[in-house]
Amino acid sequence: MSSPFVLKPCDARFTQAIENIEVTIDAIYNGEGKASSSKNTANQEEIEGSTDARYAAKPLSGLGLAVKDLFHIQGLPTAAGNPDWLATHSIAENTNSCVANILKAGAVFKGKTITDELAYSLHGQNKHYGALVNPVAPAHIPGGSSSGSAVAVSAHLADIGLGTDTGGSIRVPSSYQGLWGLRTTHGAVTCDNMVALAPSFDTVGWMTRDLDTLTKVANVCLNSATQSTISEAPKFGIAAHLFEQTSHNSLCKTWLAALAEHSDCIELSEAQLNLNTLETAATFRTLQGGEIWQQHGEWIEDTQPDIADDIMSRLDWCKTITTQDIQHAKAQQTVVINNLNALFEKIDVLVIPTTPGVAPRCDADETTLANDRNALLALTAIAGLAGLPQLHLPLFTLHNAPCGLSLVGKKGNDLALLALAKKLTTR
Repeated sequence: MSSPFVLKPCDARFTQAIENIEVTIDAIYNGEGKASSSKNTANQEEIEGSTDARYAAKPLSGLGLAVKDLFHIQGLPTAAGNPDWLATHSIAENTNSCVANILKAGAVFKGKTITDELAYSLHGQNKHYGALVNPVAPAHIPGGSSSGSAVAVSAHLADIGLGTDTGGSIRVPSSYQGLWGLRTTHGAVTCDNMVALAPSFDTVGWMTRDLDTLTKVANVCLNSATQSTISEAPKFGIAAHLFEQTSHNSLCKTWLAALAEHSDCIELSEAQLNLNTLETAATFRTLQGGEIWQQHGEWIEDTQPDIADDIMSRLDWCKTITTQDIQHAKAQQTVVINNLNALFEKIDVLVIPTTPGVAPRCDADETTLANDRNALLALTAIAGLAGLPQLHLPLFTLHNAPCGLSLVGKKGNDLALLALAKKLTTR
């Protein structure tokens, strides 16, 4: 438990809680555990009744699990990336159901991982803890906010990196560290017993070094009854104009040309998916910011926590968002959703860049990082505003750093995207 990605309070209670986790999870599934709260009774009943093949066969047996420090695990502290949060919140009494499901399926808990403060960043830098090194590209930032979970997997300290994705926190570190990463359909995995950021956009996701492991986790965490299929001969919508703006455009073009040789592809015009006109970044930023202040504003004002300047400046801005701003952003969100719905009447899968290129360098200045964040949000907000699943494929390397592209599906296409990716990468 001494690995640098692990946030380990130095007391015996932490070690004892880890030893008790297997017993606790077994008790839940054997019907001995009590419902975590009246609010989560239905979810607890679902866990208690989940003794089907997803768990009985222990499909994740022997795989190491690293858990982002937003998820509550009974008996362990949750710090949300900030020591003042840790100091002002009690030890978790209940375990997040997704964590419980993964452990019940045989995974081995390796530890909780460092996250960007309150998960409100995409860069994987937290001033309170030791710097996280991107194992596959040490000169570049690791990406956040599921940064520690990604580093744990990239460094072979774990096999499954469990995290959250609100504005890109699974997709971005996956791209920057060469991992497979799935942002699930909003609401497909319950966000119970965890620290929220912006509930209308918060999703649970995970990162792995290979697609097979990613799929095994998905089969455990996703209810197949809520999933929908993709055509056996899907039509791909290629957002070529978005790829033109990336630093790895030539690599993407080569892969997309090969895709077009074997699949039905149409090139989307800029008018069909114009991120500037749709105001994806600004719309998402406003709606997310409003919810963040609703979630954490009172604690911030009461506690006056020590938070990194760049994150604190964004939190200060969140406080200024007006009801009129929210109303305007919600109206624009509807425009974005209608635009995407119209696209998905013509295509089955949307293909877009995950990030504008490789991760910024560790010595990048604040302006470069701010510009990177803005460019990221324009892309990640596509799925974020519409609650869609997005799968990152780690296909490329540029200047000795990883990058890739994404498949975006309709709601409930999570498992179908994984199956499609398998076909595309093994033929």
